[in-house]
Amino acid sequence: MVTELLYLSRAEVERVALPMAEIIAAVEAVFREKGEGRVEMPPKIGIHPAADDFLHAMPAYVASPRAAGIKWVGNFLKNPARNLPTISGMIVLNDPETGIPVAAMDCTWITAKRTGAASAVAAKYLARPDAAVLTIIGCGVQGRSHLEAMLVQFPGIHLVKAYDRVRANQERFVQEMQAAYGGKMVAAEDCESAVRNADIIVTAAEILKQPRPVIRPDWIKPGAFCMPVDFDSLFTPEAIRAMNLFYTDDVAQMEFYRTMGYFGATPRAQGDLGDVVAGKKPPRTQPEQRTMAMHLGLAIEDMVTATRVCERAMVRGIGTRLPL
Repeated sequence: MVTELLYLSRAEVERVALPMAEIIAAVEAVFREKGEGRVEMPPKIGIHPAADDFLHAMPAYVASPRAAGIKWVGNFLKNPARNLPTISGMIVLNDPETGIPVAAMDCTWITAKRTGAASAVAAKYLARPDAAVLTIIGCGVQGRSHLEAMLVQFPGIHLVKAYDRVRANQERFVQEMQAAYGGKMVAAEDCESAVRNADIIVTAAEILKQPRPVIRPDWIKPGAFCMPVDFDSLFTPEAIRAMNLFYTDDVAQMEFYRTMGYFGATPRAQGDLGDVVAGKKPPRTQPEQRTMAMHLGLAIEDMVTATRVCERAMVRGIGTRLPL
């Protein structure tokens, strides 16, 4: 009988150091499970203490590898000014056989890494395999995670262009990421120069119900893959309509978000990434296609990543056992 659970602090989750390549593989596998209909994941429900702040409940069950649990995650845009993370929360894992909680852990590191991993999976199917120029717009936690994930997925990337409206963030990103990964990293003068001539474009700005998008279709070169992780905050509706392929990670969740006031001018997605991974929807088929995957963030990604973190932590003796 289970009488205790494993608690992992943020520092302990980070100390487990689950490799990005392993996270990408786990997330790709769970998208395939989703495409085959072997996951259960209701749309997020949430509360909104301020207009663009939220706390979301994200439950999910995955059949293989069996995982069940929930993430309770907050996104508070004024937190950096308080010296607090924008995104914070907890993940609780349950035994799929009994329902009893078996682990509780900070979700900050997992949320960052699995989001970058999900984008790398999308890029595997929708970006050109010879992608060489990567643009990162938004030089925060997600910008760093996406840079790591894209460099794992596309080792041929030789130029990274970074842009952030806060110049200090942009300069720090270029300096630190250059030291971490090498290669050629440059600070773009503005959003347009960052986007033009890029093979992969990642936008990780603030998520807003009333966005002020600026990226126009003529900025995006033929063959580019666009990966907004900030909903429709930066890509104009015209830019999205110019895509030959436009997918999301979950069509039902996107439509649910519309009922909450998001995606007012955004066209409907052509399908789920899970269907692409499972071979039910077409990936990129032509080198000149413009493609996009607009991800909302899925609990199934958290469950498979957290499960692996938990398994590694138990083997290495990391964490604290707490009585139930």
